Amino acid sequence: MNEKNTKTEISENGFSIINQVFSDDEIEKIISVIQNIDTSKETFRKSEGLFAIRQFLKEIPEINNLIFNENLKTIIKEVFGSNYFVVKSIYFNKPEKSNWYVAYHQDLTISVDKKVQLENFGPWTTKQNQFAVQPPLQILENIFTIRIHLDDTDENNGALKVVSKSHAKGIYRLETIDWNVETETICNVEKGGIMMMKPLLLHGSNRTTNGKKRRVIHIEFSDKELPHELNWSERMNLDMI
Repeated sequence: MNEKNTKTEISENGFSIINQVFSDDEIEKIISVIQNIDTSKETFRKSEGLFAIRQFLKEIPEINNLIFNENLKTIIKEVFGSNYFVVKSIYFNKPEKSNWYVAYHQDLTISVDKKVQLENFGPWTTKQNQFAVQPPLQILENIFTIRIHLDDTDENNGALKVVSKSHAKGIYRLETIDWNVETETICNVEKGGIMMMKPLLLHGSNRTTNGKKRRVIHIEFSDKELPHELNWSERMNLDMI
């Protein structure tokens, strides 16, 4: 990995892809842990079109050492710095027969421990006793996301599509996208590879057409503290893993 080039790609385009971060054996061990968990908890979402686990790293702590291998920890430290910590984690599986389509959007909310009235924080949502809020823009601009791919992913099984450079335009509504000037990129990622992105990057995904799975672990990081009245609901320091 050339960390300088990766930093530049993320800064300029809003995303970067690195393959071969995990070996096939490491990926199979991660999949094995996921397949043997109790799926009856409130934080698990099950339907024909989607299986998802919210607060993934908190719900399955035995998986943390498998996910944060030396390759991933080195990438985080060299590309973003040593002060970043986990603030959100989700596992989701887009099954072979999924008809799940996700329109272009930005990730505009953070997960927190409670609902309080704070200036420039809002609107609020609550799902399965979890609180989410849209914070001030400077907090969103600081977050980065790593998506770990457990399967080969391309345009035929719902690979992420993004609008390059859109992360630098603040809140960018879908209805205002000018496709005369914007460019769509399909983010193909190999099994064991990662995609790093800024949450303000416009992104979406198409339906699966080739009958293949797309399993992804989505982890968000920040190095910003919230106002003292509020806490990140999933905060985890990497030096404790």
